[in-house]
This record gives sequence, structure tokens and C-alpha cells, in this order.
Amino acid sequence: MSVPWPVIKMSDVYFNAWKKEMMHYNETPFKDGVTARKAVWRKNKAVLWYYKAPKKKYNVPIFIIYSLINQPFILDMIPGGSTIEALVKKGFDVYMIDFGKPGLEDRDMTLDSFITEYIQNGVNKAIKHSGADEITILGYCLGGTLAAMYASVAQEPIKNLVLFVTPVDFSNPAYFDEWVKALREDKMDSTRYIDELGIIPSSHVEAGIRLVTSPVYFTPYLSLLLNREDKAYVEKWHRFNTWTKGHIPLTSGVAKQIIEDFTRDNKLIKNKSKIDGKQAKLSNIKASLLVVGTEGDRLVPLDHILPIMNEVASVDKTAHILKGGHTGTSVQNGRLPEYLNNWLQERSEPVDL
Repeated sequence: MSVPWPVIKMSDVYFNAWKKEMMHYNETPFKDGVTARKAVWRKNKAVLWYYKAPKKKYNVPIFIIYSLINQPFILDMIPGGSTIEALVKKGFDVYMIDFGKPGLEDRDMTLDSFITEYIQNGVNKAIKHSGADEITILGYCLGGTLAAMYASVAQEPIKNLVLFVTPVDFSNPAYFDEWVKALREDKMDSTRYIDELGIIPSSHVEAGIRLVTSPVYFTPYLSLLLNREDKAYVEKWHRFNTWTKGHIPLTSGVAKQIIEDFTRDNKLIKNKSKIDGKQAKLSNIKASLLVVGTEGDRLVPLDHILPIMNEVASVDKTAHILKGGHTGTSVQNGRLPEYLNNWLQERSEPVDL
């Protein structure tokens, strides 16, 4: 017997709260980043940003896909601590797709929509804009999952694929294991609540993250208290805290697909996922592959990340394991991590001088 989720009607109170969230997103500080950029393509709420290298050294540009539930400005919000800033200083032209914040009118958008309508079109635009023959795709967290799915069906020339803390195998739930068990045994209805909402608000997304990270949730505030006299630390803390609280809502289409295709049926690693009718087999991926995970990641543990290494057809593939948590892959002192810098330089075709 299935256990239905409660049905909640869209009230004026909820709708007003949603509108307030939209206004807050549009007013979020730091979202313009620290690196010069310009928009080269737009679709619906999405923008493709172009960051030009001051001195271009490589012919293969980088295309960044960030997670669907967090704003991508974390990659470019602190001078000297910006991933994008570090990449362009190394001589890479960078493109980043910013999906924006979905509205109720986008409720039916699925992962397929984001991959075919935004990522694929964005990559084609980046290749045309750059004049490049090939491109490097960098995906972060759920954005990395989208990147892997896209790479499995892409006709575009992907030379390199870099996946940071990217879940692909959901067979062993890292949290909410009783809920996952009930879901897999068809003892609960996971869609009625989602369908009724249309959009899973960012407050719900944040609450879910807090449930997973609650034992360490107060640690940042203790660190702030201890470093309250350090103005640089306080400024950095404020920017990072703004990002952690700036979650993006999920469309009901995406939420249902994550629950049904990933959590319940684990289709991606089983090569049963489809994107607009095309089978998304990881074995179709032939690009040079770098997979990065961290030992202390509670959100995306290593057993969710590493199985892709055995599925792709890539001859050149590397897994790099770091210490730290989910956000432990960032730059330090304005420089790319050595492992990433070396890997990209060796596979990005230097410009003839």
C-alpha cells in the first residue's frame, strides 16, 4: 500500500513568498563576480557568460556547468579566490552557463530540457563564438551529472570532461535511507506534493541540505565569532554565507526526474537514462576525463562519484581524490590547484606564438 504525500494547495501566502524569493534572487550581491564578462547568448532565464583571457594561451576553451540548486557566483566571488579568475589568468577563454531562477511557468522543465535546450545550445554558441575546434566541459556537483549526461549524447567535439564532486551512482543512499527504501519498494507516492507545488522553493532546498549537514551547520558561525576582528575573513565569510543561503528552486519536472530516474531507479549508471529519446550511455563518452572527489564529502560521497571510471570509453581518464568536504575543490591564493592546472595544460592545445 502506497503512502501518499500530503497535497498542499498553492495559496496566496505561498505565491507571495515565492515572489519575494524571486526578488531576493535578483538582488543577491556578488552575483556579478570579480572577473570581466559579457553575455553572448540568452534563452529564457539563462545566460551564457564569456570571460576573455587577458592573454590567450590555449585553443581549447572551457565551458562551465554549475549545479541546478546553487548559484554559480561562488566560482567568481572573491578576488584571489575565484576559479574563473584563475582560469583566465592561465590563458583559458571561459564560458559559463547560468541557468537563472525558474518560475512557475517553467514547472514542466526536466533535466532533458536543461541539457538539450540550454547546455547543448550553449556549447554550440561557445564553439562558434570562440572559433575553436574542440571544447573542455567542467561540471560541478549536479551540474557535473548534467555534463556527463550531455557528453553521453553530444555530437559536439568535447575534448576534455572534468567532473567535480559529481554523483552518477545512487545505489547506496548517503542519507534519508529509510525514505529511499520506501521509495524503491513503491511504498510512497513521491510526486503528488511536487506536482502541486510546481516549483520546489529554495527554502525547501535549503532545508533538505540542512538535514544532511546539520551536525556541522553551526561551525561557520563559530569560525566567524573567532575571526570577527579580521576584516578580510569577515568579508569572505559574508560572501560565502550569502552563497550557501542562495539556493535555487527546482522545477517539478527536474525534481521528479531526480527522484524517479536517479534515487529510485539509478538509471544513469545502469545506462538506462534517455535524453529526448536518445539513450544516455556513459560508455559513449570518449573525451579525456578527470574526476575529482573529496574524502569528507557528506553530500556526494566517493561511492557516488568513482563508478563512472569503469563505465566510460575514455582511454585517458584520471580520478583525483582530495581531503576536505563538498566545496574543497576551490582555488587557493589565486591559483588553480596544481593537479588541475597540469591536467588542463597538457590537454588544451597551446596557441602557436
